[in-house]
Amino acid sequence: MNGDPFQLPIDGTLDLHAFSPSEAKSLIREYIDVCRAHGILQLRIIHGKGTGTLRRIVHASLARHPAVMAYRTGDESGGSWGATLVDLQPLPENI
Repeated sequence: MNGDPFQLPIDGTLDLHAFSPSEAKSLIREYIDVCRAHGILQLRIIHGKGTGTLRRIVHASLARHPAVMAYRTGDESGGSWGATLVDLQPLPENI
């Protein structure tokens, strides 16, 4: 490895498979902030089905984030219960 930071695409989909559960909280928080700055207000966070530990971490993080309006388990086209769909509040307008 060359030591450069890993760049995530900012497209509204965050796949947590490449990250450890201990990284999830800060990654989710940062991804929400960057998506809002880009005007992306609907997210899909892929946490996998597994044992449910990562899903619980994701849901707890979303429940505490002030910009999250709502979240729900994905439907059949959105990853089923291996993904969570998130609705965000837009950034306030600067007057």
